Amino acid sequence: MTESALDYSRYFWQDEKVRLRPLRIEDAEQSFVDSLDSPSRQFLQLGIELPTSTELQRSILEKYVGCKDTDGIIVFAIESLEGFQAGGISLHSRDEKNGLFSFGIIIGRDHRRNGYAEEAVRILLRYGFWERRYQKCNSACADTNEGSIALHKKIGFVEEGRRRRALFFNGQYHDEILFGMTREEFDSRERGCSSTTQDMQ
Repeated sequence: MTESALDYSRYFWQDEKVRLRPLRIEDAEQSFVDSLDSPSRQFLQLGIELPTSTELQRSILEKYVGCKDTDGIIVFAIESLEGFQAGGISLHSRDEKNGLFSFGIIIGRDHRRNGYAEEAVRILLRYGFWERRYQKCNSACADTNEGSIALHKKIGFVEEGRRRRALFFNGQYHDEILFGMTREEFDSRERGCSSTTQDMQ
């Protein structure tokens, strides 16, 4: 049976538009294409890297293939239900003692404004809150990243403050906006919002 023929109807890592899957070596080509979008890398606080290649991207991805927990980071590919890779999302900054975690996300330029980022983050939040028992998700973005700010607010994150002049890119310093969401805040928005949630009640 081919992977595309599998029944994903009750798959935890899937919603109405996207599913999260482990990274594969063959994702290196798309990762290389995404690395050419320099403004997006700046907004994501990744910085401008030296010129790279598919081969170099492959060597980087090898550390994270198969959802390997590498230096406290687990990376997933974001795949549309039609089967194309739309981006990637990571689970990181996990603090078991205090019950905290965070995420990072990138959507390819050709796939933005389709709701993929919102669904991918909500899937990861369900895992963090409902499977790993974390009590709060912390996140942050540059003050110029209007798309990320809008995404956080749409999902229900609360703006908790900002670190002034915490980021430097494109020759200027920028503030870092801090966001947070508690388990209770997530529950109040998520309950009744999806069939996955209804199945879990």
